Amino acid sequence: MKKNPKAPASSDDIRPEYDFRGGVRGKYAKRYREGTNIVVLDPDVAAKFKDSQSVNRALRSLLEDQAHR
Repeated sequence: MKKNPKAPASSDDIRPEYDFRGGVRGKYAKRYREGTNIVVLDPDVAAKFKDSQSVNRALRSLLEDQAHR
């Protein structure tokens, strides 16, 4: 006799340290649907910027200069 592969697991299979009672379903669903936009900088460029805010400031400045031409 074959086992039913889609049979639900019993609650005894979950370890006690995995307590999801305080969890919020779909908490990050909207953020996940919005997606991400990851850009990887070359090491020499990344060395000049301490964080993403400084990269964004530099890019916005460049865009503003381009808009005024």
